[in-house]
Amino acid sequence: MSIHVALSHVTHYRYDRLVTLSPQLVRLRPAPHSRTRILSYSMRVAPQTHFLNWQQDPQANYLARLVFPDKTREFRVEVDLVAEMSVFNPFDFFLEPHAEHYPFTYTDAERVELVPYLL
Repeated sequence: MSIHVALSHVTHYRYDRLVTLSPQLVRLRPAPHSRTRILSYSMRVAPQTHFLNWQQDPQANYLARLVFPDKTREFRVEVDLVAEMSVFNPFDFFLEPHAEHYPFTYTDAERVELVPYLL
């Protein structure tokens, strides 16, 4: 059984004069490799005259690059999403027989793969 959770986020800036906005990177979208299933996602941006490019960083996280050609008196980003919260058992895995009791030793093949982490 799962629960659906609606999340809403607003970032809103108002300026007392016309300003030029530099390109903005917005990181308000769940990563595609997240365990939590996203049922719906929407992002609204003001001013409405803008260019939007979705990109991914080296860790596969989404980021929106927003470019604004005109001066403005406000900048607003509004994100709404619905996430499915499911029960997740973090212990749902198997251990190799040689690793069932601590301390244990890695096999030669495991040691080769783990070299960067064992230093």
